[in-house]
Amino acid sequence: MSLPRWLFAGRFRLLGLLLTSYLGLSALTRIGLLAFNGDTALLAPTMLLPILGIGLVFDLAAACWWLPPFALIAACWPDGPRSRPALLATVGVLSGLTFATWAFVAVAEFVFWNEFASRFNFIAVDYLIYTREVIGNIRESYDLRPLFAGVGLAALVMLALAWPALRRATAPAGMAWRGRLGRLAVFLLLPAVSFLAVDARYKEFTDHAQATQLAGNGHYEFWHAFRTNEIDYAQFYRTEGIERVYKVLRSEFEHIGPQRFADRAPLAVERDIVGRGPEKHLNVVLITVESLSAEFLSAFGNQAQLTPRLDRLATEGMLFTRLYATGTRTVRGLEAVTLSIPPTPGNSIVKRPNNDHLYTLGEIFAERGYEPLYLYGGYGYFDNMNAFFGGNGYTVIDRTAIPPEAIHAENIWGVADEDLFTLALDQLDRRHADGKRFFAHIMTTSNHRPFTYPEGRIDIPSGTGREGAVKYTDWAIGDFIERARTRPWFADTVFVIVADHTASGRGKTDLPVEKFLIPMIIYAPGHIAPARIDTLASQIDVAPTLLALLNFSYRSHFFGHDIIAEGPKHQRAFLANYQTVGYLEDGVLVELRPQKRWRLVDPATGQALPDSERGRHLLEEAVGYYEGASEAYRSGILRRPDH
Repeated sequence: MSLPRWLFAGRFRLLGLLLTSYLGLSALTRIGLLAFNGDTALLAPTMLLPILGIGLVFDLAAACWWLPPFALIAACWPDGPRSRPALLATVGVLSGLTFATWAFVAVAEFVFWNEFASRFNFIAVDYLIYTREVIGNIRESYDLRPLFAGVGLAALVMLALAWPALRRATAPAGMAWRGRLGRLAVFLLLPAVSFLAVDARYKEFTDHAQATQLAGNGHYEFWHAFRTNEIDYAQFYRTEGIERVYKVLRSEFEHIGPQRFADRAPLAVERDIVGRGPEKHLNVVLITVESLSAEFLSAFGNQAQLTPRLDRLATEGMLFTRLYATGTRTVRGLEAVTLSIPPTPGNSIVKRPNNDHLYTLGEIFAERGYEPLYLYGGYGYFDNMNAFFGGNGYTVIDRTAIPPEAIHAENIWGVADEDLFTLALDQLDRRHADGKRFFAHIMTTSNHRPFTYPEGRIDIPSGTGREGAVKYTDWAIGDFIERARTRPWFADTVFVIVADHTASGRGKTDLPVEKFLIPMIIYAPGHIAPARIDTLASQIDVAPTLLALLNFSYRSHFFGHDIIAEGPKHQRAFLANYQTVGYLEDGVLVELRPQKRWRLVDPATGQALPDSERGRHLLEEAVGYYEGASEAYRSGILRRPDH
């Protein structure tokens, strides 16, 4: 007897039925996502066959984890006609629940793909922690009645199709205990075998990001992300050795001046920055805007007139046209702007342990008597914002500070941006009345699914899509500036408007550079002249640039530099999607990946570039930044010495 026939004999036919059902549904899900993705290039045999073949391997690996409960029933249930009705009922209920779970996960995969163009990843794992926001977002964004009805119907159809086979599989088999226990042992060992034998890298048969995602399996990807949510850079990524990294980082900042490196400092980038003139003790309002891609602004070529107020501010202020976000999530943007550090692999520092008492932008303002504020339109516990900003000296104010009667509209993510800005104006008025200077970091939420906002503000109805949310956010920012203009503190305030990340990271590569481009506008009439800055730069350069405009002299622990004065001498940017981190310079993107892999990429085409001496030099710079930043956080030298 062949091994499959032996393994699925008698009542263990039940497991063969479950395995076939799982593989079939997984294949349908993969084909459905392929069609939903809409990229016809993936239909070429060189793409489609590996997607389906490698996908089958991952489906088999994931299926191994679903079979043991049914193997226990098949092995241990008494083998007699009197026990059969209870066995059939138990197997029927368990199978129905399993089918419903599979169907629900399949639907969830389509929802997740629509948002992130990916199978489940660490974002899905993170969302388990914030079920209130995530479930609320789904409820507000989608009509769940047909969704759950469809899931229930799919489960019933699967159960009905499987019922005749279930009845046959639960018939008395007359199998000896030795045969039962032998088969049970095999099924209990299969999860361990799949864990050891299958590697997530198997699906990386191409550089096409969507193809590799389709070759995966949602269940497998979820648990893989769960296990690798924290990544040890030194263990998994290319390293150069800390002494070499120290030299590389020092050389990266040698051109910057006026400055002086700190003697024998454990952090290579620690240096004293000298202001280029008398310090400007101006208030600062830093607005990080949810999902504001550069492509939404007319200044970047958009013809839909979605951002007339931002476009006006762009002409009246200083517009940065080649600034790239470090990641695809809010916490990455907050990390970059607040800490001026490259996006090290894994979770953002905002969500990691021991992230308090760090060297932050807020601390530099606090040293000069400013009060650092963090104002958020949602609940600050989300994404660990309260703990991070509160632990780093900021006064944290979130939606709980807004009375219900003052809220014009809200959804699961937060209040309407106009209500957040009203809260901010009130808080800033209070600080000014008390004679305090302020550094206020405001994080918006309205430009996020379900895209709802107060009616009557713009000509696009609430909840109809991204364009409406962008236009409302633009209106709210413009309204905030106009209201602020009537305040006595306006004339002595610098406004910085920058996106936290873009609206979509979709692309054919892991790091589609064009999908990381964000706008930044610095607006301070009477203090900062209008200008257009076309220098390639990173989100980690926001803090040093702002401080340079204020002529601040300070001890810097930042990995970023002043875009205006220093940026033209060394133009580069940092990008990350979670496990892949990138370094962009001179028209070359260096990608660093787990298992110490790396490659050079043409950012315009996404095609791999041949190895070269210039490429090796850029690789060394990339490793220097990422290894240096990872080691600095791991070792604790990013924390202030008094803690």
